Amino acid sequence: MPEAHAPVESLAAVEANFDGLVGPTHNYAGLAFGNVASARNADQASNPREAALQGLDKMEALAKLGLTQGVLPPQERPNLSALRALGYVGKEARVLEKVWHEAPGLLAAVSSASSMWTANAATVSPSADAADRKVHFTPANLCSNLHRSFEPETTSRVLRAVFEDAAHFIHHAPLQSTPALGDEGAANHTRLCAEYGEAGLELFVYGQGSEAEPAPENYPARQTRAACEAIARLHELDPARTLHLLQNPAVIDQGVFHNDVIAVGNREVLLYHQDAFHDVDALKRWLSAHWRGARAAVLIEVPRDRVSVEDAIGSYLFNSQLVCTPDGRMHLVVAQECRENVKVWAEIERIVEAPDNPIVDALVFDLRQSMRNGGGPACLRLRVVLNEAERAAVNPMCWIDAAKLDALRDWVRTHYRDRLVLADLADPNLLDESRTALDRLTQILGLGSIYPFQR
Repeated sequence: MPEAHAPVESLAAVEANFDGLVGPTHNYAGLAFGNVASARNADQASNPREAALQGLDKMEALAKLGLTQGVLPPQERPNLSALRALGYVGKEARVLEKVWHEAPGLLAAVSSASSMWTANAATVSPSADAADRKVHFTPANLCSNLHRSFEPETTSRVLRAVFEDAAHFIHHAPLQSTPALGDEGAANHTRLCAEYGEAGLELFVYGQGSEAEPAPENYPARQTRAACEAIARLHELDPARTLHLLQNPAVIDQGVFHNDVIAVGNREVLLYHQDAFHDVDALKRWLSAHWRGARAAVLIEVPRDRVSVEDAIGSYLFNSQLVCTPDGRMHLVVAQECRENVKVWAEIERIVEAPDNPIVDALVFDLRQSMRNGGGPACLRLRVVLNEAERAAVNPMCWIDAAKLDALRDWVRTHYRDRLVLADLADPNLLDESRTALDRLTQILGLGSIYPFQR
């Protein structure tokens, strides 16, 4: 056994992206308080088929660039188990009808397809950072919103089915579901490093800390410092190379509900808005003290006088992906909305043209179905750094290749509707369609019986 946090030989490693498939019940219910985009589009008709295909298009494009690309399944919705636990009894069709008439908001909550945003699925630390030299997963408890609080149990089963080998992967239980330990997953966690296989620096950003720290006034802070600290302990991280940083409460009050709406990092680069953090100097001091490796850390600060917080939220500039292709070049993956915002696109062009950072271009994707619900490119993926042995231990049927893409597109076109409004959530046929789709999907991805209806 290596000593705790002792340097280890750098193994060839990559940052794999596991994107969430959009589920058959994708809808616009405006459930997330503090998510401006979600609230703005509440009650509009959605197109689940288009949403899922847009996500697959992004996965295909990144895989073609040579990136290590995986896929994670959606969850069973409507969640009949949750309704029965809340006292609804009888035949399923009758339960759906009754909830729709008595508590339509509850039906929307148990029908949400929000598990598509796998950035919130878990926090992941690579083996290079953990004292036991294993990859650690802690599913997020997502206790801040009712519709997301139903996810952790199935998320845990999914992650165990994809990353099953106990010789390489450690799975922790979600933290206790209480506001004091509110945890929203990797959306508030960034890892910086010179090389993926080397020990890195893990940055946790929180909105709720001690009573002495400033806090937002209009919208809730979903991520707590206590949760971040607990995850760092569970993942056996080096305290000196782990930073807990307070998010600027003023931007939470403007609709920045997760740190990945105002900052994004990858390898040696951290791209962030000038107003992202309460004390950015603390971040700079930490990086200066603990950074090591052949590449220098690169901080790219976007000034508020060029891009306002409002523009950042409207375009999801910072909810982009920073990805590295096998040639070592770094690319910025952005939503179409970034190109449509004149100020934001001008800033992206400045970043790409600047000689002092490794970002070489911006790749633009149409993700409008997700964006209208408040989730951009970064929301749709869970990053998992894996060395060669760990990659070989991942469920091979969850990797994206041409054959898998063909199978998934056929699956979507067979099972998904092209229009969905909130009243459709009470349709028992939608429940049957969704279960048929998910049962088939577990066969395509080799996941076994991960859903309640299969047990």
